Amino acid sequence: MNNIKKDFTIKDLENLSGIKAHTIRIWEKRYGLLSPDRTDTNIRSYSAKSLQKLLNVVLLNNNNYKISKIAEMSDETIRIKTKELAIHNAINDEAINALKISMFQFDKILFDNTYNKLLQKKSFREVFKEVFIPFLNHIGLLWQTDTVLPAHEHFISNMIVQKIQINIEQLVGNPIDSSTIYVLFLPENEIHELGLMFLNYELTLRGYRTIYLGQSLPLSNLNYFFESEDDICFVTCLTVMPYDDKVIGYFQEINEILKGTNHQLIATGQKTSLVNDVDFTANITTYPSLLDLLQSL
Repeated sequence: MNNIKKDFTIKDLENLSGIKAHTIRIWEKRYGLLSPDRTDTNIRSYSAKSLQKLLNVVLLNNNNYKISKIAEMSDETIRIKTKELAIHNAINDEAINALKISMFQFDKILFDNTYNKLLQKKSFREVFKEVFIPFLNHIGLLWQTDTVLPAHEHFISNMIVQKIQINIEQLVGNPIDSSTIYVLFLPENEIHELGLMFLNYELTLRGYRTIYLGQSLPLSNLNYFFESEDDICFVTCLTVMPYDDKVIGYFQEINEILKGTNHQLIATGQKTSLVNDVDFTANITTYPSLLDLLQSL
């Protein structure tokens, strides 16, 4: 794990915790909650352990623990009380903080405890939409600023993938509506498939027939479906691919393939905004976010 980020700036801590840098400095000086190292140029540097402690402190503070009282606790007491909250009071914001801690500690037990407690009060669909999606959106922004490294993202993504797969497997029975076949795929070199997997779950839950093809699929690999006489609805998510300057061309290629057929394409992701002003002759619908698409189903 040599590639794991070990040092964080105060701006990283602000981004991850939601606590302003000015407040963090006050907590340091007044309560001694954190003890940053200093670079040769006297810039604060924080360890992963300091980050974890700050997230724990925020979780406690958000649950009516005063900062002055938290400052009197040992690090071990803070960790214990944090895990108790994650297990017994893990709802939305508290759960998201617990997931951050789980991610940075590679703590599967904390993740599972947080998830299982959520399931006592919410359905899996609610957990995904109300907790996982906001959490992943936040992590995506942090990854872009190098606050979160791929190892962290991969760990937490794979934990969520396991939960989606388990819930899909629990959906027993033949499709209720087979009039349209939903073919789910990601563009070539696109590997972020959590959203697509959840769409597969939602469509299956609603009784539709789905064919899940997954990540990084060239359009040429879809020829079998393009030529099918069945009514096909292609579903895709654009997270990082295609590159922005290739998005319009990508949709135009699909438009040429689908026009004159009964097939359609549903696409989601911020990149779809790049084709908002493009007129398609084929049946192509775009949604800026996964939640927008889900609301239309």
